[in-house]
Amino acid sequence: MKSLLPPPGPARLLTVITMVMTLGQGLWMALSAIYAVTVLHLTVGQLGLSVSVAAAIVLLFSIPLGHLADRAGPRTVQMWSFLVLAVLTCALLFATDFWPYLVIVSAQGIAYRSGRSARKAMIAGLIPSADRVTILAQVRAASNASVSVGACLAGLVLAVGSRAAYQGAVGFIAVTFLVTGLLTIKEPPVPPVPSSAGPALAVLRDVPFLTFAALDGLLTTHAILLDVVLPLWVLQHTGAPRWMSAAILLVNTILVVAVQTRAARGADHPAAAARASFQGAGCVAAACLVFALSDGAALVPACLLLVVGAVAHALGEVRQAAGSWGIAFDLAPDHAQGQYQATHAMGADIGKMIAPAVFTWLVLDHGALGWVVLAVAFALLGAAMPAIVARALRKRSPSAVAQETDAGEVTAAG
Repeated sequence: MKSLLPPPGPARLLTVITMVMTLGQGLWMALSAIYAVTVLHLTVGQLGLSVSVAAAIVLLFSIPLGHLADRAGPRTVQMWSFLVLAVLTCALLFATDFWPYLVIVSAQGIAYRSGRSARKAMIAGLIPSADRVTILAQVRAASNASVSVGACLAGLVLAVGSRAAYQGAVGFIAVTFLVTGLLTIKEPPVPPVPSSAGPALAVLRDVPFLTFAALDGLLTTHAILLDVVLPLWVLQHTGAPRWMSAAILLVNTILVVAVQTRAARGADHPAAAARASFQGAGCVAAACLVFALSDGAALVPACLLLVVGAVAHALGEVRQAAGSWGIAFDLAPDHAQGQYQATHAMGADIGKMIAPAVFTWLVLDHGALGWVVLAVAFALLGAAMPAIVARALRKRSPSAVAQETDAGEVTAAG
């Protein structure tokens, strides 16, 4: 575990806080749907509607919440977001039917997005720009290990299967969010940016960044392949046993923890980050082509192809993630990191809303051809990144650069 953590200082504390948060998040991701259906007795339709409504509300509030982190100070916003999230999670223990559940999970989504945007602004304020991608890589590797622990705890809860076990897990999740909020107090403060530092919601005028956020959001949908598409593909189109989908997730988790930090090297400025994103997209495209070859394959060749594809996908994932972070931080002005990082997250959210239906239709209904189409799409998205970043850099006017410098000096003085 020590090897996963950054050196002592703000980066290590930030990583530890993230690990505590993702421990609860990993447990909740594995249990939330089952808790709603088993304990609260929601129908599948009610569960799906609540998830969709909560996602739409989060999208609506994302940019204002990021702007709040800039103006109120990201440490304050992160602390209160997770303290509120702890209370809301406890409130689930008292929910009895659909409407209270809908209100609670919608409020949870707002609180979580607020804390996440503030966390990114904290990174921008506490970590030098040359180190941000490396630190984020270490944070991601460590949090993946923490999420895995949470998923294992969920397995124990599911094995017990009692109402008390489910409610105990929800209580434990609330405690992790409470500890996250309290530990935030120990972080160095990042001063709020005064309103004079720039126009409110300036990101909505930054067309190159909005273009990047949209296309990068589509590119990050490759995660849907592991979570949704491959388990069904293994069952319906290959001779591999159904447990291969779990083996693929295990390969992915191990590789992300092991190589994410190495994969982030050299992605610490915009042009290099764009190349990293392109390289990652190329690996994901190659993985799609390998998965296509498993169509109708017998047990042994299907298993081999699925593992090879999983390795290629994991390598693409870690490299693309590094490129995505580098671009998102470097194209955002220092006085508006909160709203820019929230907008970047919105792109991923929109992609996740679209991708499951499209991907399953392509792959499950069209077989190998669907994988080929996805490979081409990911390759094109990756190839577009260098051009988008180059355009964004050209659009930076001298006055905008001066404004960003002045805002940074104001923040440092504060």
